[in-house]
Amino acid sequence: MRELLRTNDPVKLSWIQALLADAGIEAVVLDTHTSIVEGSIGAIPRRLCVLAEDLERARRVLEDAGEGYSEW
Repeated sequence: MRELLRTNDPVKLSWIQALLADAGIEAVVLDTHTSIVEGSIGAIPRRLCVLAEDLERARRVLEDAGEGYSEW
């Protein structure tokens, strides 16, 4: 697994997961429980990971949707 992005924004995270799922790319969210334990104040960003072989394609999907990789 490779990290695609980190974010404190649950809406953005959900949107990106939907984009990837539509492209047939499986994504896993890490640090969800850690974020909840710290009180959901947003101090610990959640990581979105994809398989190493899907990383470049996932980046292209996000760039095509206007969610450019450089924005994170």
